[in-house]
Amino acid sequence: LMHEPRGHADMYGAVVVRGGAAADGAHLAALFLHGAGYSAMCGHAVMALGRFALDYGLVPAPTRPETAVRLRCPCGPVTAFVPWDGHRSGNPVRFHSVPAFAVATDLAIDVPGRGKVVVDIGYGGTFYAFLSAEQLGLDVCSSKTRDLVSAASAVTEAVKKQFKLHHPESEDLAFLYGTILTDGKDAFSEEPTTNICVFADEQVDRSPTGSGVTARIALQYHKGLIQLDQTRTFRSSTTGSLFTGKAVRATKFGNYNAVIVEVSGEAFYTGTATFTVEEEDPLKHGFFFK
Repeated sequence: LMHEPRGHADMYGAVVVRGGAAADGAHLAALFLHGAGYSAMCGHAVMALGRFALDYGLVPAPTRPETAVRLRCPCGPVTAFVPWDGHRSGNPVRFHSVPAFAVATDLAIDVPGRGKVVVDIGYGGTFYAFLSAEQLGLDVCSSKTRDLVSAASAVTEAVKKQFKLHHPESEDLAFLYGTILTDGKDAFSEEPTTNICVFADEQVDRSPTGSGVTARIALQYHKGLIQLDQTRTFRSSTTGSLFTGKAVRATKFGNYNAVIVEVSGEAFYTGTATFTVEEEDPLKHGFFFK
């Protein structure tokens, strides 16, 4: 479904799971998928699934003016808070994910062909490397997307080879999902900070990246650049869409000092589709050009 002819190189999806698989008090579970396989968390998908769950009756007795939708994601339990007027869901949707934490700060990485860079690594349901695009001679707002993607992908590969990740609960989750290039504006400000997320097999996020915002807030909190309940705005360099994020409380996750982060944004319906597979179709499993 993510591949052509039904999808495209940057398609993202979610498989909704109900019944026993969504146990532990959750309304539903979700498997997130993209062109290269599966992922552990997706904040924007959580916002969309929250609205979907209410509008399609997956949550019994929703409450006004807001309903908590409990999801079981591969990274753990996530709760979406969705506006509800008694008839349909609305925006903005906010969510609280699993505890987020700083893994490494000011880590020197040698990127082949690009020299040494300094990155931070944070976890927000999945692991990301963060650095300013300026370190790579680029501008996150004005450089060509292709150049940003190539640079971010080179950083991802270099970090994977030079730094070993560890997850407190599941080594299955101990992988670097991607690299997020920023405008370098990490200190708290009322002005939005812009970033681009390049994940999986050089896929480009169209949103500011919910799990990325979660991880970046955790890093900023760890560095003392943001306090609890200080709201920051994050802008996608690809579409200009905005999320807000704030650390709402401190906690522990394994040996890590962590925070619960609240991310808020919008999700909209674009249509419905019925997918068909004909057994005799030689390309029924899809194809992928790059």
